[in-house]
Amino acid sequence: MHDGRYHEKRTRNILMSTPRQPRETRAGLEPLAVLPVFVPLQDKRAVLAGSNGGAPWKVKLLAAAGARVDVYAEEPSEELRGVPAEIAAGSVTLHERRWTPDDLRGAAFAIGAMEDEEDCIAFVAAARAAGAIVNAVDRPHLCDVKFGAIVNRSPLVVGISTEGAAPVFGQTVRARIEAMLPRGFKHWVAAARDWREAVSARFHGFSERRGFWERFTDRAFAEPDRAPTEADLADLLGQTEALPMGGAVTLVGAGPGDAELLTLKALRALRNADVILYDDLVAPEILDYARREARTMLVGKTGHGPSCRQDDINALMVSLAKSGKQVVRLKSGDPLVFGRAGEEIEACEAAGIPCTIVPGVSAAQGAAAALGVSLTHRDAARRLQFVTGHDRRGALPEDLNWGALADKSVTTIVYMPKRTLRALLERAVAEGLAPETPALVVFNATRAKQATVAGTAADLAGRIEASDLEGPALLMVGEALRRHNARGAEQSVEIRAEAS
Repeated sequence: MHDGRYHEKRTRNILMSTPRQPRETRAGLEPLAVLPVFVPLQDKRAVLAGSNGGAPWKVKLLAAAGARVDVYAEEPSEELRGVPAEIAAGSVTLHERRWTPDDLRGAAFAIGAMEDEEDCIAFVAAARAAGAIVNAVDRPHLCDVKFGAIVNRSPLVVGISTEGAAPVFGQTVRARIEAMLPRGFKHWVAAARDWREAVSARFHGFSERRGFWERFTDRAFAEPDRAPTEADLADLLGQTEALPMGGAVTLVGAGPGDAELLTLKALRALRNADVILYDDLVAPEILDYARREARTMLVGKTGHGPSCRQDDINALMVSLAKSGKQVVRLKSGDPLVFGRAGEEIEACEAAGIPCTIVPGVSAAQGAAAALGVSLTHRDAARRLQFVTGHDRRGALPEDLNWGALADKSVTTIVYMPKRTLRALLERAVAEGLAPETPALVVFNATRAKQATVAGTAADLAGRIEASDLEGPALLMVGEALRRHNARGAEQSVEIRAEAS
């Protein structure tokens, strides 16, 4: 065989025989239009000069941050005159005269609120010369910093910026966040500020302190509408002290692809991880839920392609945990369903490393939900079975229970079926599976590129080969799929009729 197929086959064999090595990855930060920063102004001097329409609100913001605000305005508006009587923090002194450069001495923050552009330019230059941070109302080209929409649960403060592109959109986002953040959070954040010194004195290790604050956060979200007490502090300290210290491994199911299918427990594990070992099939956006300081390492296992050896993954996982790290082994779907979790659990047990498991939405569940298909139905399927499409060698397993596959009352889900799909279906039909049994393959289940090819046990392989679709695939076979396949066929007929 001297044609292109020979070279394609030879290349594939070389790739399969060349193992990959685990490699560290970095989820780079996307470009920022502005750098979000927070400026402490408590007991610092701030200056506002001018009296245009934005001046009163800016004065209130400065005072709310605890600043001592001096306002210079030759003809202040009635609204600006009334500000000193309205503030609840800081102080405001109104000077009914024009500003001078000397007025800016000692100012930490300065705002120009003039109508005249030349006057504002002069003020900005004088403020910068005095070392102040400068904002100019309605003149972004003169600003060192800009104000955004604010959600105030102080000391929890959320700032929102659209860089001036869509102020109304920013206000709508602010309103949505306002609705999501209970007002009681301000009490919990205030308690965190008061308790931080005591927690740091009790726990010298970073992982122990982080563990305390994880439990603190969970309690705040569970009971946001009450103020925490000293009893909460004592209880959280006791819980943290009772937990075993040192490294550990958590096997986490990332689900089939859609990041919104992550469980709350999976999110908590990602937030707590020092190192995340993840597979190729884990959707990149899921890693965004990890804390920024966590190391991420790709330990990819690609079907019929170059993969990291399982022994290398086990050794890396154990080594990191022995060094005191909290390790998350992040797997697509559910780690307990054809995810080699058993081998990794055994490696941890042999090394004396604590290992916990966070189940995930399986590929079968995600695909079925995305298709609107029930895998069990009292009139069509009373049993559900999961099988693998290949053995250790990548070939069709010899020990499949063909009688069970041919059972009319069962729905069969075949994982990793692409290479052996034709052989599997032909053998199943030969062993008694009715050729007209509904069957389908879902590619990239729950992801943006999800695609489905439907047919029967007799013709599905040909349909798949003609489709040229790529990505992780799942084969489903059984009478429970008949309604879905019939619905798809009806829609196909309607589309063809419209086209003609």
